[in-house]
Amino acid sequence: MTPFLGAFFLVDSASFGGGDRIESMLLLAALVALHLPPVSPTAPNRQPQLAAAGGTVALVFGSGEAIYLARSLDNGRSFAAPSKVADLPKLLLGRHRGPRVVISGNAIVVSAIASVPGDLLVWRSTDGGRTWSVPVAINDTPKAAREGLHAMVGDAEGHMAAAWLDDRGAKGKRLYGAFSNDAGLSWSHNVLLYESPDGTICECCDPSLAVMGHGEFAVMWRNKLGGSRDLYTLRLRDGRPVGAAVKQGDGTWKLDACPMDGGGVAVRDGQIASAWRREHDIYLAEPGKPEVKIGSGQDVAFGANSQGFYAAWSTPSGIALHAPGANNPSQLSSAGAFPAIVALPDGGMLVAWEEGGAIATARF
Repeated sequence: MTPFLGAFFLVDSASFGGGDRIESMLLLAALVALHLPPVSPTAPNRQPQLAAAGGTVALVFGSGEAIYLARSLDNGRSFAAPSKVADLPKLLLGRHRGPRVVISGNAIVVSAIASVPGDLLVWRSTDGGRTWSVPVAINDTPKAAREGLHAMVGDAEGHMAAAWLDDRGAKGKRLYGAFSNDAGLSWSHNVLLYESPDGTICECCDPSLAVMGHGEFAVMWRNKLGGSRDLYTLRLRDGRPVGAAVKQGDGTWKLDACPMDGGGVAVRDGQIASAWRREHDIYLAEPGKPEVKIGSGQDVAFGANSQGFYAAWSTPSGIALHAPGANNPSQLSSAGAFPAIVALPDGGMLVAWEEGGAIATARF
């Protein structure tokens, strides 16, 4: 495995001695982050996404009209040089559009959407990303996923879920999903997960998914109800919605436009939590607690491990991070945008983001 050029610094969360120490150690980690140079001289690396299982980390991103995957076998300490998954003419990238990746069982599954024909496609590899299957469309109504905004997750037992903004049979957007019980080898018929009584959910905000275990998932999307653009979550079990949609947070965002910012959802100890943007600020909503403002910015990514909840987001000054026990957000980078975050099997966390045409990562 040929590693990326770059340095690495590990912060052991178990040794934290308080909020101030967390902030200083995270800053040190960011100063020596790994960087993946652009794979093309004419197109930047864009919209990174992460998956991790069993010591393997998969990092997927887009460049021009191609999808690339880089793999780590040491929990994100180093990565092999990226290899091309597929060329996809008119690949949708930017504003949370772009490929997604899941490690489920012995399979790596990558998904992406092109503006033409507007289908959600998946590629599957069972040899560590060396070879890939022909693409298969998940949406069973052609062109229904042409907005390009989707999420995909999976567990070690082969259960997978995909959710996307869907255009079929309606003037507005609805939230649809599909499910797999064989690590992406086959997919269910499409399921309507949610439709707004006001005619459309938020038209350009990406949904997010989290694994709850044993084939159960949590999905989050930005709704459009009564002139407000707030985030809602829903449990999914046996390929169907369970219970009512739950609004996240206490306040509301009255907005006659789409912020193009969907936030993130995570599960810890069986409970659903979320982080998202309202106006210019980032909020954290934990079960049974009032919402908490954790910083200012946009494009938040959200994850959890045994220590608690982590959020990374874009600011005018670079990438900020909220970590459990910290009094204030830390700066991971003085540049960059569109972070992604994943919990690692060894207990750490890994963040990736766009920076200067490259993909940067920091592990802590």
